[in-house]
Amino acid sequence: MDRLPNPSWLRSFETAARHLNFTTTAKELGLTQTAVSLHIRSLEAELGQKLFTRNARRLELTELGQSYSLTVRRALGDIALSTNSLFGPASRQTLTIRAAISTATYWVAAELSDFTARHPEIPVRLVSHIWNDSVAPGDVDVEIRLGYGDWPGVQSEKLTDEKLVPVCRTGDSPLTLNALAQGPLIHILGYEDNWARYFQANDIAPPDQPPRHSVDTSVAALQLVMAGAGYATVLERFARNAIRQAAPIVIAGPAIPFAQSHYLISTQGAAQPTAAAGLFCAWLRERLAADAAD
Repeated sequence: MDRLPNPSWLRSFETAARHLNFTTTAKELGLTQTAVSLHIRSLEAELGQKLFTRNARRLELTELGQSYSLTVRRALGDIALSTNSLFGPASRQTLTIRAAISTATYWVAAELSDFTARHPEIPVRLVSHIWNDSVAPGDVDVEIRLGYGDWPGVQSEKLTDEKLVPVCRTGDSPLTLNALAQGPLIHILGYEDNWARYFQANDIAPPDQPPRHSVDTSVAALQLVMAGAGYATVLERFARNAIRQAAPIVIAGPAIPFAQSHYLISTQGAAQPTAAAGLFCAWLRERLAADAAD
């Protein structure tokens, strides 16, 4: 590790550099004047340079002390800022929401501004993952999962009924579903049968061709669609939110039912949800009820 003086000495030095008075410095730090003076002398001995000029009635920084005080003040300020942001009082009230990356991007994030407008006092942290089984236990207040609701060790509350739609880039929409079947088709890993199910639901023989691209998230699939690389099937909820966000895509065919749903997850035996989590879940149910009514 690079040379680093005792942090207590640096703190005393930075405070003394601001006040130019050891007595005032001692009061701010809750130390004795003797302790502050010892810290400064120890730091000067460590550095091999004088940082202060000690006159009869006043304390002055040397030229080196002036330069060093700016660096130390900035470094301690950065540490204080990071500490307050990550571990300060506000962070203990932060609502942490976890969801799959596509759900987080094309549903939760798209709706969060309304929740924040209603509850500006609640800071929100949204964290995402790709696969449900890759999620390690953590400090999460609300978890939303897409699946069948049959995960071991958790309680699940069904939130949505989902539908599947094909999407293409704006201006590239096929005239018919038969034309859509000619591709190029983008597959999402874990949902490789979505295209077959979609065409079968519309009485069209599934194409017998390998996919042009295979990706692991709906986010990546939609990015490829926007780039004109082909067509993808995604949840209608994701597609409509992407379109509301001005994504250059259109829905290229009728929606069909999707077997999986979004669920609110709670670990069996876990502590009671926080007040912020309760407010978020109530808001989420309200938003979904309004969407269903529309």
